[in-house]
Amino acid sequence: MRHRHGYRKLNRTATHRKAMFSNMAVSLITHEQITTTLPKAKELRRVADRMITLGKKGTLHHRRQAHAFLRDDVAVRKLFDTLAERYKDRPGGYTRVLKAGFRYGDAAPMAVIELVDRDPEAKGAEDRARHEAELAEAAELE
Repeated sequence: MRHRHGYRKLNRTATHRKAMFSNMAVSLITHEQITTTLPKAKELRRVADRMITLGKKGTLHHRRQAHAFLRDDVAVRKLFDTLAERYKDRPGGYTRVLKAGFRYGDAAPMAVIELVDRDPEAKGAEDRARHEAELAEAAELE
């Protein structure tokens, strides 16, 4: 039995794992839905829920703690403004993990992790804005 026996190490060093979950949490906060392997999604759920709880507390100290982990000003701003307001009445369980079949190359189990009550417009909004800016810039040059 392995009751209360820590977390998944995912065959990575501690620093690599911390950096990976920081990057994945920023992507999840920004896009509100990402696709990854099932074990990574299940571990990311712990990290993301912890970050949203920090956002709900909303003090300067908690903002600094979130920024120390996420290292992204835009994600921290969205976490403390948008997401904290959205989940203020929810006592936990901010993420959902959905199984999504198996990856073609190595048959790894895949999953979609998303925020509950997510904004469907958030996924890819950053890319759409960048694309529209590039089109506008190209139109100005012509």
